[in-house]
Amino acid sequence: MEILQSLKIALRALKANKMRSFLTMLGIIIGIGAVIVMIAIGSGASQMIADQIASIGSNIIMVIPGSTTSGGARTGFHSAPTLTWDDVKAIRNECPSVALVAPTARGAAQVVYGNMNWSTLVQGITPEFLQIREWNLVAGRGLTEADVEGARKDCLLGMTVAETLFGSEDPVGKVVRIKKVPFTVVGVLERKGQSPRGDDQDDAVFLPLTTAQRKIIGTQFPNTVGAMLIQAVSEDRLQQAEQEVSSLLDQRHRIGPTKERDYSVRNLSEILAVSQQSAQVMSLLLGAVASISLLVGGIGIMNIMLVSVTERTREIGIRMAIGAKQRNILLQFLTEAVLMTLFGGIIGMLMGVVGATVVSRLVGWPTLIASQAIVISFLFSGGVGIFFGFYPARKAAGLNPIDALRYE
Repeated sequence: MEILQSLKIALRALKANKMRSFLTMLGIIIGIGAVIVMIAIGSGASQMIADQIASIGSNIIMVIPGSTTSGGARTGFHSAPTLTWDDVKAIRNECPSVALVAPTARGAAQVVYGNMNWSTLVQGITPEFLQIREWNLVAGRGLTEADVEGARKDCLLGMTVAETLFGSEDPVGKVVRIKKVPFTVVGVLERKGQSPRGDDQDDAVFLPLTTAQRKIIGTQFPNTVGAMLIQAVSEDRLQQAEQEVSSLLDQRHRIGPTKERDYSVRNLSEILAVSQQSAQVMSLLLGAVASISLLVGGIGIMNIMLVSVTERTREIGIRMAIGAKQRNILLQFLTEAVLMTLFGGIIGMLMGVVGATVVSRLVGWPTLIASQAIVISFLFSGGVGIFFGFYPARKAAGLNPIDALRYE
């Protein structure tokens, strides 16, 4: 009963000063709304990176050929054909922590179908490549070992290339020309979206690796491969697989302790995990910055409540004179502060959800509104009311009834 009576008195007091109550709540409204929008943006970025990690595949190591030195200038990785088919076979046979190995080679070329043409990435692969990347087909079939061994002129299209060249037409069975060489489209891959670097993974054509090297990309070293994509047996054995591959290649390439490696091993899972962690840190920082407005809003509530105590000193004296106790006065003013923050929190949550949706549509930035963020914001707004409303409420409860009655 005491709490219900305090609620009625608090609501009556807030209605009596609607504009002042709204302006007091404005800081909380802006604070809660800003926190929800910022957390939604940060969570959206984290989710986008998580999706990109999933699109790459799991437990992946990449081995990249080494660099060359010409006239004292180093040309960087991928510039020297230091990886071979024999290296691929050795890794498959001698590294127990490795599940799959997919040698690749890549280049750019113009793909033509009828009167349509498109410049895209052409990548030579083996069947293991799609298994490692966990890349499924939406139509047709994948490339086989027979395609690679026979250097057949078959190809797979990424979704972007398929839609650009064929529109709504079914590409499977059609013939496209790549550098004037006819290729039969045997399959279309499902959409993967952007890579962590921002590249369109679907803007590509995939050929048997041997065909790509002989007909499209070309190579002066027939037994070499451009790079290797390696999948570990499990996530727990990823580091072990990396060590096994490095040790084996060091042995095969006769690389001693003082000799620089002619290849580079990169753990994609670690690189992408760091990117995701950075996005999470960004989310926390954005939330922390937005929380400053909540602090400002709380200070505003405390200030207005102190003014309200001063204005209603005589009312407090009258209530005490007719039997109200200190806890009744404390509860009344604390209830007013909490109600203002809760009302402001509700409006702020609605504005935050709308704001996150607007940002997502106008700017194209991914946002993710988590229900737990809304619940925490609501509880936090109530906590702000209790924290910043306690001092004014205690001051009101501590007034001397006689002095309060004499106050003009």
